[in-house]
Amino acid sequence: MHNHWLIGIDLGGSKTEVILLDTDSKEHFRQRLPTPAGDYPATLQCIQTLVQAAEARAGASGIAVGIGIPGSLSGKTGCIKNGNSTWINGQPMQQHLQDLLQRPVTLTNDANCLALSEATDGAGQGYDNVFAAILGTGCGAGISIKGNLLTGPNGVAGEWGHNPLPGATDSEREQRPCFCGRAGCNETFLSGIGLSLTHKLHTGQQLSAKTITEQARQGEPQAQHSMDHYLDHLARGLASVINLLDPDIIVLGGGMSNVDALYEQLPERLPAYVFGGECDTPVVRAVHGDSSGVRGAAWLAKAKGAN
Repeated sequence: MHNHWLIGIDLGGSKTEVILLDTDSKEHFRQRLPTPAGDYPATLQCIQTLVQAAEARAGASGIAVGIGIPGSLSGKTGCIKNGNSTWINGQPMQQHLQDLLQRPVTLTNDANCLALSEATDGAGQGYDNVFAAILGTGCGAGISIKGNLLTGPNGVAGEWGHNPLPGATDSEREQRPCFCGRAGCNETFLSGIGLSLTHKLHTGQQLSAKTITEQARQGEPQAQHSMDHYLDHLARGLASVINLLDPDIIVLGGGMSNVDALYEQLPERLPAYVFGGECDTPVVRAVHGDSSGVRGAAWLAKAKGAN
């Protein structure tokens, strides 16, 4: 009986990971391989290799597979769009993988996987309406309603990273071009790269987000100044979500979610930007951290009943 097992794949820009879960949330196998960047056929082959390795561990075949991708699936064409791993864009990836793996395969955006993972057995467990945001190299989000993903007819529910940052001036936006072709998107302020740019615009120094947050923690004034701006930007970005969706909880993942200052300062900053001047929305760190993407992909397989 292979319906006891679930396989999740997290397709990243630099690595691709597989997990073998049982339906009680227990992990039995995990493996990572380098993603063959720029090579679509080799990317499919990499996924097949990882699925075969997980099935060998399970001693079963035909196990349901869910895949988180850095992009979204077009309902119009059945092809991938919006992917920052650009070699998958325009490809009917779901169909190709179903042919290759000889079973139904479910694909969704990697931020949706974070939302599903954390809503199922993570920080959002027990909450009806979970908004989960990735603050990493990029900035995206997913929405889970009563344990089910909200994707929408265009496949872009939760693509909050590509809304403009509320309250930004024209000149602030112009300084932040985005890969999507616009300027001043939330992603260009709220990603780790966004924090680096904030610091560079203030100081002329090009530092990594990790260095800036560490220097700020140690009390370095310029880094603290940049973090203060970042927290104000994040409060504005999240307040727009609360004004629209009013989620029961906001869960943060990605590299910036490891910064303690977010959880210390956002509760006092959000009310100024939330309609009515009050905000009781908890903002918490993802329980499963870097594993949430691959775990959410496995839960996706179960949610869709792919096997």
